[in-house]
Amino acid sequence: MAVKSGVKRSVIGLMSGTSSDGVSACLVEITGNYLKTQVELRAYETYPYDKRLRETLLGLTSTSQSPIEEVARLNMFLGKLFADAATDVARKAGVQLREIDLIGSHGHTVIHRPQQDQKVSKEIYGSDFSFTLQIGEPSVIAHETGITTVADFRMRDVAAGGDGAPLVPYVDYLLFRHPTLSRAVQNIGGIANVTFLPRGCTINNNDIIAFDTGPGNMIIDHVTRIITRGRHDYDDGGKLAEKGEVNEALLSRLMNHPYLTKTLPKSTGREDFGAHFADKLYKEAQSESCNNYSILATVTAFTAKSIAESYQRFIMPRHEVSEVILCGGGSQNHTLVKFLRKFLKKVPVRMIEEFGIPSQAKEPLSFAVLANETVCGNPGNIPGATGAHERVVLGKVVPGRNWKDIVNKW
Repeated sequence: MAVKSGVKRSVIGLMSGTSSDGVSACLVEITGNYLKTQVELRAYETYPYDKRLRETLLGLTSTSQSPIEEVARLNMFLGKLFADAATDVARKAGVQLREIDLIGSHGHTVIHRPQQDQKVSKEIYGSDFSFTLQIGEPSVIAHETGITTVADFRMRDVAAGGDGAPLVPYVDYLLFRHPTLSRAVQNIGGIANVTFLPRGCTINNNDIIAFDTGPGNMIIDHVTRIITRGRHDYDDGGKLAEKGEVNEALLSRLMNHPYLTKTLPKSTGREDFGAHFADKLYKEAQSESCNNYSILATVTAFTAKSIAESYQRFIMPRHEVSEVILCGGGSQNHTLVKFLRKFLKKVPVRMIEEFGIPSQAKEPLSFAVLANETVCGNPGNIPGATGAHERVVLGKVVPGRNWKDIVNKW
């Protein structure tokens, strides 16, 4: 397909993150592609999962063996919820579905096992390899909306020898690279991940550094549910953690987690920092007479310190960090942000809202951009971040009823 330069496209991005709190959706106008990409946000919204669905999703990702029938059923059901989110965010923007060119859907991750964790695969199959699975069937999204949908972005990178994560560094490069500032774009979702963009970096020189720094909101959310007996799913603004004192001995033990010293490339998920980890941590802390607020303050500090120390270990020996651009749900936790500023010392921390992007819109916006790159035939991964052998075009395209219009337009 020949791609016309400067074409404006209406694209919906969809995302369900590791926090399992709902479907995040945004509608953006994207002009151009690759280095000429320009993005204008039209609308965004998060559509919360009900309590039962959220518990089901969390249950799937907290066990080593997920029931295949339940995964298959949820794949179809989430596809419908994603389609509903796309329809509603278009309505919110005052745009008819027939005016939308494309949907980019990340889906919901039910398992993510990077290559470096594959001892079992090697024992059974003779080699170690990554595997990952996102559900939220794109065929359902395309059928319900009539819009061509790009999804399953991670698999092509895995096929090329990568972990399939992190994938947003390419979008960070398109949107936040700077000729004189070295920027760290730090997302704090369920897991925390960073894209470091050295001043004047280019996509082909392997100078972009990107990886999961460790836990984000995942442990904080779980401990919040424990200490509030399920009344709250997250620590709103960090108000509960603010009531506690950090237990330095516990924090020191947490900072010895083996993931934090793993060499790059690397990525992680609930397999490392999910419910099993948080439950064990909470019981151990209680046995040492650490009160609830102190435990929450300590795991909040753990997220912040693991981010700061990952910079010191993997970025700062080679580069100066001019500024941090903070996004994701964790940027709304004021206690977490306070700890992060403390551990980063003199490095300025800016909110992504200063760049015209609401923190909760950043990830669905990223997959809207990746979808646009896919249909333009542009590779969307960064091998230095994922470990892939080469740059590849990401995603699977499910044609919608507008497919012929797309071909004619582009």
